[in-house]
Amino acid sequence: MDAAFTEEQHEIRRTLRELLLKRCGPDSVKAAVRTPEGYDRELWGELAGRLGLPGLALPAGYGGVGCGPTELALACEETGRAVLPSPLIATAALAAPLILALGSARQRAGLLPALAGGELTGTLAVAGGQLATALALTGPNDGDWAGGGRAGGIQARPVDGGWRLYGEAGQVLAGHTAEVLVVAAHAGGFTRSRTLLFVVRAEAAEGACGPGADGAGVPGLLRTRQTVLDETRAQARLELREVPAELLGEGEGAGQEAAVAAALAATGVVAAAALAAEAVGAADAVLARTVAHVKEREQFGRPIGSFQAVQHRLADLYVRLQAARSAAYYAAWSAGGAGAGTAGADGAGEPGAAVLALAQALETLRAVAAEAVQLHGGIGFTWEHEAHLYFKRAACDELLLGPVHRLRARAAEEAGLFADAGGGPAAPGSEAADV
Repeated sequence: MDAAFTEEQHEIRRTLRELLLKRCGPDSVKAAVRTPEGYDRELWGELAGRLGLPGLALPAGYGGVGCGPTELALACEETGRAVLPSPLIATAALAAPLILALGSARQRAGLLPALAGGELTGTLAVAGGQLATALALTGPNDGDWAGGGRAGGIQARPVDGGWRLYGEAGQVLAGHTAEVLVVAAHAGGFTRSRTLLFVVRAEAAEGACGPGADGAGVPGLLRTRQTVLDETRAQARLELREVPAELLGEGEGAGQEAAVAAALAATGVVAAAALAAEAVGAADAVLARTVAHVKEREQFGRPIGSFQAVQHRLADLYVRLQAARSAAYYAAWSAGGAGAGTAGADGAGEPGAAVLALAQALETLRAVAAEAVQLHGGIGFTWEHEAHLYFKRAACDELLLGPVHRLRARAAEEAGLFADAGGGPAAPGSEAADV
């Protein structure tokens, strides 16, 4: 493994950091999240058009930059540093890899260039708030995580050569504005139930992206932006009532459900690496702000940063941050299959490494953000200060993707740490399986 970044990778980081420092300060973030879209469309257009951000990990043949998960993770580290509200994760780490891995030639050619160029945004919709399970981050995704063909999931039925979807999905990242919805749904009824992925084109009409707005020209689709603690990570609830959809892929086959599960798991590796790097960037930024504050804030006639107790707390956070950064970088390198390309396309990567890196990064961000609030004193608890942006990002990411102990249990399962005497996984409900 070559741990050194290339000059191109350094340039991606430098360019993005300089742009976000100018365009994405705390006041700009607070203003952007209160727009109907939940992000700055002008800034997103510049990030997509000038830097090709959503297409970093997509092949050049589909309009992408032709890089890989490492470059995407480096970009996410910088967007995390600024707590940038954007559809980057939903588009580049969820929807695009799935379309690349499973889509037909026509679907790839029709969707990926637009996603890579920022003309369209996408997301993954999973019923029941089971995003982490669908991506195999907190458990295997070969079970009934999408409803099992019963009430509570999203059902798909064939109609006149097409498909109709019926059901609801909550906690959909950027779901209120995404023009391309990749929806996990059950087909075949209860007896022959299987989870497949479907594409819903939900281009919103101009001005129709606020709460309660549905996709223009998409009958039966209602999209509502949800009220969440972390406004920088916009989420939505989708209601589908016989919504027309297209099966993602060439068609139904004997191994289609297994291919869907494998593609979701491979996408989970890329997404986990990107989210881990994003959390590391956020932790790095809030720690730097805290260090600057304790150098300036005086108590008893001297800066509080000169007190040994404060120095020890900050030193501990720095060590945890560097460990989390190393884990995130390794996960991103591994997700690319040591240069083999996007994991979503070829299944490369180490699931355990990505999940463990995500767990460590989320835990580090939570610890750093909590200490930042404390060390900023009274001002750290106010809405006017930016510390709460990082604290809420830490809390909500763990609720959406964790909790951390389940991520670590999944990593241990992938590594076979709790195998029984015969070499198989520990039995459900056993003491080893519950660790």
